[in-house]
Amino acid sequence: MSWKPEVRVPHDDKWYDNATRFETKEEAEAYARDLESRWTAVREARTVETKDPVTAAWVDGRTVWHEQVK
Repeated sequence: MSWKPEVRVPHDDKWYDNATRFETKEEAEAYARDLESRWTAVREARTVETKDPVTAAWVDGRTVWHEQVK
């Protein structure tokens, strides 16, 4: 189980995500907030629980990919 951040952009009701999957909801929310602050086109962000494997961690305000965490 993992948490994935998703965003929506103006004039589109679809939620979009990428390959980042975090162990905790808090990490995914921090990533989503960071993404929202950098992308001017994000109108809404959320986190969703998924069965996907964890691929990243949020460490000191940045994404660390799973291969780098080990």
